[in-house]
Amino acid sequence: MNVIVDTDKCCGAGSCVLLAPEVFDQGEEDGIVILLDPSPAEPLHAAVREAAAVCPAAAITLDGQS
Repeated sequence: MNVIVDTDKCCGAGSCVLLAPEVFDQGEEDGIVILLDPSPAEPLHAAVREAAAVCPAAAITLDGQS
């Protein structure tokens, strides 16, 4: 799985960080998503898929989902 984030779309809701803190973080000043791990290990895939699904700005794209 490859994770792609569009920081221009991100609204800083933070749902991704709550669901997958090993993969996502937020900037301290603007709250915009920071991608920590663009190729997370398989045990994190379910949480990353959920984070992408609940992102209100649709800023997270997944490639090669497994």
